[in-house]
Amino acid sequence: MMKKSMSKPMTQIMERLCKFEYIRMVIFPEEVILNQAVDKWPLCDCLVSFHSKGFPLDKAVEYAKLRNPLLINDLNMQYYIQDRREVYRILQEEGIDLPRYAVLTRDPDRPEECNLVEGEDHVEVNGEVFPKPFVEKPVSAEDHNVYVYYPTSAGGGSQRLFRKIGSRSSVYSPESCVRKTGSYIYEEFMPTDGTDVKVYTVGPDYAHAEARKSPALDGKVERDSEGKEIRYPVMLSAMEKLVARKVCLAFKQTVCGFDLLRANGHSFVCDVNGFSFVKNSMKYYDDCAKVLGNMVMRELAPQFHIPWSIPLEAEDIPIVPTTSGTMMELRCVIAIIRHGDRTPKQKMKMEVRHPLFFALFEKYGGYKSGKLKLKKPKQLQEVLDIARLLLAELGQHTDCEIEEKKGKLEQLKTVLEMYGHFSGINRKVQLTYLPNGQPKASSEEEEGPKEGPSLLLVLKWGGELTPAGRVQAEELGRAFRCMYPGGQGDYAGFPGCGLLRLHSTYRHDLKIYASDEGRVQMTAAAFAKGLLALEGELTPILVQMVKSANMNGMLDSDSESLTDCQQRVKVRLHEIMQKDQDFTEADYEKLAPTCSPSLVTSMKTIGNPVRTCDQVYALIQSLTSQIRRRLEDPKSADLQLYHSETLELMLQRWSKLERDFRNKSGRYDISKIPDIYDCVKYDTQHNATLDLEDTLELFRLSRALADIVIPQEYGINKAEKMDIAQAYCLPLMKKIQLDLQRTHEDEAVNKLHPLYSRGVMSPGRHVRTRLYFTSESHVHSLLSIFRYGGLLDVSILVPDLSVRSLCPYIQIVIMLYEDNNKDPGSEERFHVELHFSPGVKGCEDEENVPLGFGFRPASAENQEKQTNQGSLEDLSQEETDRALSLSEPISIKRAPMIRNRKTGSMEVMEGWCHRVFVCLLSHAGFEGCSMVPSIYPLETLHNSLSLKQVDKFLNAVCEHSSDIHVSPTTTRSPYLNGFEQYGGSVPQPHG
Repeated sequence: MMKKSMSKPMTQIMERLCKFEYIRMVIFPEEVILNQAVDKWPLCDCLVSFHSKGFPLDKAVEYAKLRNPLLINDLNMQYYIQDRREVYRILQEEGIDLPRYAVLTRDPDRPEECNLVEGEDHVEVNGEVFPKPFVEKPVSAEDHNVYVYYPTSAGGGSQRLFRKIGSRSSVYSPESCVRKTGSYIYEEFMPTDGTDVKVYTVGPDYAHAEARKSPALDGKVERDSEGKEIRYPVMLSAMEKLVARKVCLAFKQTVCGFDLLRANGHSFVCDVNGFSFVKNSMKYYDDCAKVLGNMVMRELAPQFHIPWSIPLEAEDIPIVPTTSGTMMELRCVIAIIRHGDRTPKQKMKMEVRHPLFFALFEKYGGYKSGKLKLKKPKQLQEVLDIARLLLAELGQHTDCEIEEKKGKLEQLKTVLEMYGHFSGINRKVQLTYLPNGQPKASSEEEEGPKEGPSLLLVLKWGGELTPAGRVQAEELGRAFRCMYPGGQGDYAGFPGCGLLRLHSTYRHDLKIYASDEGRVQMTAAAFAKGLLALEGELTPILVQMVKSANMNGMLDSDSESLTDCQQRVKVRLHEIMQKDQDFTEADYEKLAPTCSPSLVTSMKTIGNPVRTCDQVYALIQSLTSQIRRRLEDPKSADLQLYHSETLELMLQRWSKLERDFRNKSGRYDISKIPDIYDCVKYDTQHNATLDLEDTLELFRLSRALADIVIPQEYGINKAEKMDIAQAYCLPLMKKIQLDLQRTHEDEAVNKLHPLYSRGVMSPGRHVRTRLYFTSESHVHSLLSIFRYGGLLDVSILVPDLSVRSLCPYIQIVIMLYEDNNKDPGSEERFHVELHFSPGVKGCEDEENVPLGFGFRPASAENQEKQTNQGSLEDLSQEETDRALSLSEPISIKRAPMIRNRKTGSMEVMEGWCHRVFVCLLSHAGFEGCSMVPSIYPLETLHNSLSLKQVDKFLNAVCEHSSDIHVSPTTTRSPYLNGFEQYGGSVPQPHG
């Protein structure tokens, strides 16, 4: 008790209250409170009393009845504050928003007799269902052991919160089952983007708010040099101030703290703590003492006519330097990023007829639609149990009536046993009902069809983020901070740099979206971990920071709507690639009408497509033969490949490609080329220790084929590219337009209180950050829209936007600045820059990628090359592939530049040039991954666009879909006849 009454906040406030001429402070000794009757307690006119551990609240209530002093905090209401059930009841009665919840009350003597039904990914409490993630809180407010449970699709487990111990406030646990003893409140988990807001009232008209990192995020308590938890005062919205007033009055606590969750555009109260002070704020101490002193004087000495004086919140507009050297405010950063390095996507089909499979199909409602998808650990375990049982029977009785093929059952068992645990994000089983069995339709089937119904079992695995991909995502997140003002220098070590504290301190509105694919979601979570300097497991970060964006196909592909146009393109593409002759001029016109440099280069490398496919097929045969010999070698019996793969599984994926690539007639299935390239690139990077022959040659040829097939599947001529692109990413384009339009609106975001901003860079900065993580299809499509929609003039554009299909971490970045010196109605008020990175660097022979004009580090060595700024050859010889170790800081120099609005170009002064950010190359000793490839820096595609131009362009894309179609010979964009129609000019080359 004495510890709290003599704490620094209390001492600071009492010292200020003593400065009031007619107020004298008296502290009741702890010995008197505990051991003496209340009639022996000192007399007082005003009582400040609050419950804490060991405090006799009953005696305080008795004293108040005896002496009738003015109570700063009502004593009877403090009983209710100790019970979370009562707190939630009062909040509901007052009409204050709080998370959806249900109370589970258990009899301590019969804990099993309760209305709780627990499922794998949900709980049902008193008939109310709470899907994971959900929160489990003890009903006693004194018990701080709050658990957050995560769904299996995000990795499962739980985050266990507790009262801070040192630098920890929570820990991740693999335990996914709820507690079986005690009474709890179960409530819906609110996605707050990793930030909690603590609100402190001093009377109904004053509220101070601070943001801190959510303890459920990674459990690490951020502390300053004095060991205090880092919190930053933030501005409350008008609605939140009303909530603070309601809480203060409802609980009759003048000095009152409560927790606010900002989620989905609303604010929810999730806890009321009663009497509590701000820990370290001189201004708060001044304000609190002034409000309390005036309150006491008005109530007890009205003859002095003490006026109300409520401290007001001031606001300033921050001005920050932009990358161009002009003074503007960074208002919005939008990035579209492809997922990271993944394992090869694999699939195995088998027809099953055993009753156990039919029983499983019926158990999970497969007959309702004729299809069933199994992803949950319990479901996958049941499939594995069936496979083990059938294999055991086949091993004991070779003549038993089991129609399933032993080889397929063994592969099913092997894949499901990988990693030693199940996760819904890396394996799934699909079952489809076939009333008349499966007709012989693929190269995998050897026997004719059998009579009677069957189930087609499709096992899908792979395609998950690799350890290398996770490292790259975290490093890219760290490097991404450099894009924000103040983010230069050692981006991983300077605690006050640009974005590192922006999320919980400044006016920052961060949202991270990802498609529903596991690899995309884990990429987003790993990126967020690096971006916000988080620690620990990815599961809590994924659940709290990453939003599922499967809404109107914004980040997920709707293949059904694309069938018509893409099918026509694929048929034409396959016809051209089946010609057993060297590409002719006519073929170049048919296949490369856009004259893409990477496409033309690949066609020259291939020459005769059929002969190249012959070479690829022969190399695959050689590869499978080498793997079989390794399997026969006793020394290779226990050989573990990258990411827990075995030689058997490696042989199975290559053998399947060998079977499927060339059919019995000798014709090649061009659609398998991306899979071949995918596999050989993976093995070249991750399984190089096997030292298999000719893998680099297979990589070179398959890459050349893939560089034709993959980009051209998204359209061959401009009209097709635009048509297909719009089908993929129209919802995303609309969302980007909305993001840019809403940036200048006043929103309820975490906005730093300027009066507390001493030592904080750009305290009132308002930045909207939107990060969209998606797959290759959306990135290809978005590039097509920017390239052929008219925003960029491709006749001068140097970076080849179609380069490097299949590269992880391709980035498209849009940055919006505001010039506060310009008239609000002026077109020059908002300035937009567009940047692009082709993603991760590949193998040794991928060093000649075309580079753009800018964003390379300045050096004395390259100043001479600046004289010929339009030379692509000079630019490509820059040291852009230089490796940096993880421990080496990245220095980003800001270039002094002048914006030339007449020509739309950016002129470089004093020979300087710069890079938006660089990622890192090597990382030793990470799960056997000795080298993690670096990521190409961002190149500027355009740096002098106005918001009006971009908005006009996006309107043209989103609203005039019928105007997209043009003839294959069209050289100008169909959109308003080219870039000039958007009011801009062509970006000129600059150093």
